[in-house]
This record gives sequence, C-alpha cells and structure tokens, in this order.
Amino acid sequence: MHTRFVLIQTSHAGNVGATARAMKTMGFHDLVLVAPRWPNVLRREETIQRASGALDVLENARIVATLDEALQGMTHLCATAMTPRDFGPPTRTPRAHFDMLLNQELAAHEQQGLEVDLTMNSSERGVAFLFGCERFGMANEDVYRCHVALSIPTNPQFGSLNLAAAVQLIAYEWRQALGGFDAPASAPQGERADAAQLAGMLAHWQQALADIGFLDPAAPKKLMPRLNQLFNRAQPTVEEIHILRGVAKSMAEAARRKRLD
Repeated sequence: MHTRFVLIQTSHAGNVGATARAMKTMGFHDLVLVAPRWPNVLRREETIQRASGALDVLENARIVATLDEALQGMTHLCATAMTPRDFGPPTRTPRAHFDMLLNQELAAHEQQGLEVDLTMNSSERGVAFLFGCERFGMANEDVYRCHVALSIPTNPQFGSLNLAAAVQLIAYEWRQALGGFDAPASAPQGERADAAQLAGMLAHWQQALADIGFLDPAAPKKLMPRLNQLFNRAQPTVEEIHILRGVAKSMAEAARRKRLD
C-alpha cells in the first residue's frame, strides 16, 4: 500500500522540513504540498535546516495547486482532525483504524487466494494522510471526502500538537501497523570472565583492601563473600576483570607510597 503525506496550505517552512525528517525516520518518502504559503518552501533555509538530513524527501516532494492533484492514485484517505465533525467520516484513533484497515486488506487477499506483504508498495492501493494548515486545521469539505478522521489521543485539557509532531505520531503508528523496524543490535558485550578469573581478581582485591586498611585480615567478617556475590551478579567480562585488577594494583601502590612517606 503506497503511502503519501499531504500537507494542505502549510504556513511555516520549518514544519515542512520537520515533516520530511519525521517521514524519513519511519521509512516514508512521498510528500505532497497543497498551495503552501511559500512557493519556494522546499528551498527555504528553515525548511532545509529542520529536515536535518532528509533532503532526499524534500527533493522528491511535489507542490500542487489543488487537493485533487495531491490525491491522484490514492484509494484510502485519512484526515487528521482533533475535533469530531457532526457530519462526515467516523473518528478513530490511528492504531484502531490501522488495525481495521490492514485486517480488511488481509481478508480481501485471502478471499482471492493471494499472499500479501504489507511492507511492499503497491500501485493498486494507496493510503494518504492529510494534514491541514497550522492555524485552522483541515477544512470541513476536505475532511468530508476522507474515509476516516484520525484523532491522536492526547491530554483532554491540552490537545494541541505541532504539525510535524502529529506527522511523526501518525507515521510511527502506521509503520508499526505495517510491521515496524527491528531494534538495532546491541554492541558485543565481550567474553564473560570464568570462575578462575573472578577468583583471581577477588584475591587481588582482598590483598589491596588489606593494604589500604579497609579489610582487617584478622577479622575479615563477610566482606569478601559479599564482594564475591556482588561480582557474581554483575557477571563481569574479561576486560572488566582487567580493569578491576588495575584498580586493586593502584590501591596497593598508593598504600606503599604512603608507608614510605
């Protein structure tokens, strides 16, 4: 399902750049502007700065005079409106509507005996997300032609969202509905120290703690067993064992220098 973001009569150039950035972070690239305040908005310095690396989205964006031009090829239209209209499409949260929409898509393909990959663009189906101008939102006549009015759940006492922030939220929810992206792999943690390496480090620490007067060898109490349990829970790596041995060595050397003084 091809995805398009449509900004209608946008008045702030920075919001166009921030929208491009929000789209790119979620893997979307089709941006259309309908009669923006600035005819050269895609080239304005504020737009480029707020895009923050999403210049390819700006370069591929189109400016059109009418909403009809912006919606060519789109088959499912989603308005964004915080206030439900007395007449018009149903108002739903993005997550609820996206679940319903994709379930309908899957059911239609199953009836035809087809497999579907929702992450792949299709020339037959297109979803457009429409956003109104910053001051007035979407005009009623534009909302009425849509299949749904998406309302982002917000604080009932303060539901005001910046345009680019609203785009980011819609783009995130839509990407999650399509399957999302995998989280980046964690950095390698290093080889975990074995029992012998841990015991050697603890023996080193025991001597160093005695050297600085923290541990009384004649009455050690349960200090070392407690440290043993602490490091067992920490599960240090071999490199971390080397660091801890370095700390013990420095403590012992400091104690020797103090005695010589």
